[in-house]
Amino acid sequence: MKIFRLLTPLLLTIVAVFCFAPAAWAFCGFYVAKADTKLYNKASQVVIARNGDRTVLTMANDYQGEVKDFAIVVPVPTVLQKEQVRVALPKIIERLDDFSAPRLVEYFDPDPCAPLPLFSRNLFFNAQAAVLNSAAPQISDRDLGVTVEASFNVDEYDIVILSAKESDGLETWLTRNGYKIPQGAKQLLQPYIRSSMKFFVAKVNLDKFEESGYQLLRPLQISYQSPKFMLPIRLGMINATTEQDLIVYILSPQGEAQLTNYRTVKIPSNVNLPVFIKNEFGEFYKSLFQTAYTKEGKRVGFLEYTWDMGSCDPCSADPLTPEELKEAGVFWLNDNSLSKQIKVRPIPRFAPPVLNTNVFISRLHVRYTRDTFPEDLIFLQTANRELFQGRYILQYPFEGELKCEAGKEYKRSLPKRFEQEAQTLARLTNGNIQDIRNKMKLSVGDLTYTWLENVQSWFGLD
Repeated sequence: MKIFRLLTPLLLTIVAVFCFAPAAWAFCGFYVAKADTKLYNKASQVVIARNGDRTVLTMANDYQGEVKDFAIVVPVPTVLQKEQVRVALPKIIERLDDFSAPRLVEYFDPDPCAPLPLFSRNLFFNAQAAVLNSAAPQISDRDLGVTVEASFNVDEYDIVILSAKESDGLETWLTRNGYKIPQGAKQLLQPYIRSSMKFFVAKVNLDKFEESGYQLLRPLQISYQSPKFMLPIRLGMINATTEQDLIVYILSPQGEAQLTNYRTVKIPSNVNLPVFIKNEFGEFYKSLFQTAYTKEGKRVGFLEYTWDMGSCDPCSADPLTPEELKEAGVFWLNDNSLSKQIKVRPIPRFAPPVLNTNVFISRLHVRYTRDTFPEDLIFLQTANRELFQGRYILQYPFEGELKCEAGKEYKRSLPKRFEQEAQTLARLTNGNIQDIRNKMKLSVGDLTYTWLENVQSWFGLD
């Protein structure tokens, strides 16, 4: 125990070195806030757990309206049976969202006049810059060209699986059987019919919904086997009057998932921002996303997070437990043979504790309209296990008395740093630089007038 007490200060110092050395471990920091799906008024969420040709798809919806009016029509590659459909716990979507959401972290500058053991002051300052009815009718209307391939009930949902020969007939069948289909549906149904896809159709059994005791509709989860790794989104655009946000959580034993028929880019990340953003992080991230979305031409999917789900740093939520991963559709969790096939990135020595999982998550954020995304999303699994997160940094200046030469030099360096933060914020959000400078003036306390006056003279600003 005595030896342990002697080693503890040394270990803490080593941890500090790793947290400030960008080449060693770039993700240290203290988590303070996240930008999850609650930011968006209309955000659909889908979880895709996939290994090989087998897929487990979990669909959460942001349906607002009378439960009796709810119905969902999803193209699927094969006829599904009852054992391939289940109702998932809503909490699992929330857990994935919390775990992978873009995050805000903060640092506090140490006293530049205090000695820094084991590593030079230059290393620290370099690190600063780096930073359906209860029984659906079993009918086959030859005139309509529609066949009911399967019909069953799963908890509060009545489900039928349909095949069709033409979109007019399918639209008529759905209307006759009590499904409220919006105008223009047949135009979007036709490509799926030509591709010989089936249609998963679900509506709420009101009696069973009341018996369940749930206030909101629970996610539906389906499993199937198909070489097609895609997500149909065109039917979801029928009623859309504005841009829609879609968050896709792809779970895989391999690595990062990407779009193949649209560009996939990483969200701007790992930048230092003015400290007042702590109280405005949600609005900041919405502006950042809209600016990046416009800059990229609106035909792009953004990676917001890619990570091995056995760890997190900084953690915006605890890693999912094995039970939660299984609830999310991970069916290969106990397959030890996968560890021999996959090159797992080593976790740094001083990273948070790691669970023994073979699950890699990719969080893709797509904002779409019928014009910008005329095709369904097609994905590709890769072996890339590079860690990435939407991460935004607040770095608070030291505000104590500074009498040493290093302290004076540190204080002289602050105006340039603050101006860089202001310029970064303006660039990422298309914001007004003078408004940002004014907000910064109110948020840096005793350093306000010194650094602002220096900035104005240094950069020739009014």
